[in-house]
Amino acid sequence: MALVAYARVSTEDQSTDSQLLALRQAGCTVIFEEHASGGDRDRPVLAKALASLRKGDTLVVARIDRLARSLFHLLEVIDGLGQRGVAFKSLSDPIDTTSPQGRFALQVLGAAAELERALIRERSIAGLRAAVARGKEPGNPGLRRRDPAALEKARQGRETARDELVVAHAQEFLPTVEALRPTAPWDQVVRALKAQGRTRPWDRKPWTPNSLIRAVRRLAAAGLVRQNLLDAAPKRVDSNDLVLMVAGLARAEPGITLDGIARRLQSMGQRTPRGGLRWSRSSVKNLLDRARDQGMVRMPESA
Repeated sequence: MALVAYARVSTEDQSTDSQLLALRQAGCTVIFEEHASGGDRDRPVLAKALASLRKGDTLVVARIDRLARSLFHLLEVIDGLGQRGVAFKSLSDPIDTTSPQGRFALQVLGAAAELERALIRERSIAGLRAAVARGKEPGNPGLRRRDPAALEKARQGRETARDELVVAHAQEFLPTVEALRPTAPWDQVVRALKAQGRTRPWDRKPWTPNSLIRAVRRLAAAGLVRQNLLDAAPKRVDSNDLVLMVAGLARAEPGITLDGIARRLQSMGQRTPRGGLRWSRSSVKNLLDRARDQGMVRMPESA
């Protein structure tokens, strides 16, 4: 458990000294400093700060305007932290998700944000209806014309929003990726995430190898994960060689069990047919059955 702080000023000629003093007095020992506009979506230091947080940590800021570019953004960040078991505290505002009073203040902000969303939605619908009544076509004119600049701007907006969600929810999938990569191939990592019930943070659909690679590549480009996670997985071992190896172990120690062969293979550092390091009974049995079918070894079926 740690108090992790984030400090930000808008331009290079401003100083974070006052924020740093308040954050240190609050007990923060890890502080991320950034020089960037509050409305700037590309804030790499904030991305690193969010990715560094672990369950039980608290993200601390001197003021909420140092963290978020809007009320919607603030609530989105705090919600993402809460889902990861991370608390949030603002020193100059009555927001502290570790206290009942702070959570109540956050609920008030949430209600205000919901009202603002409803008003914006109502104004948007009214404006759209008025435009249609005047004979105007709805939507972005540039997108309707398939203008390259408008299409590229829309694409970049989607990519930026997706990147923010990948960073905010990185701890949902990163521990599994870091535990398995680059030893295991990407499809095996995806199967592990699926078994854990983990989904993509931007649409909550199942991960695919390509989408997971893109997500990890974004994190690596921002310096948030080890670059070697993207290295190619070891090539799969020739299954015929493994059949000979398993047959040899069975002949050398009559009566050895499937678990015993699996332990021997793991102690030897021998990779599975799919390139992994952890052997299962089913993998050993499959190879042993092939060895028996080829007359290499005789072994009871119940081994």
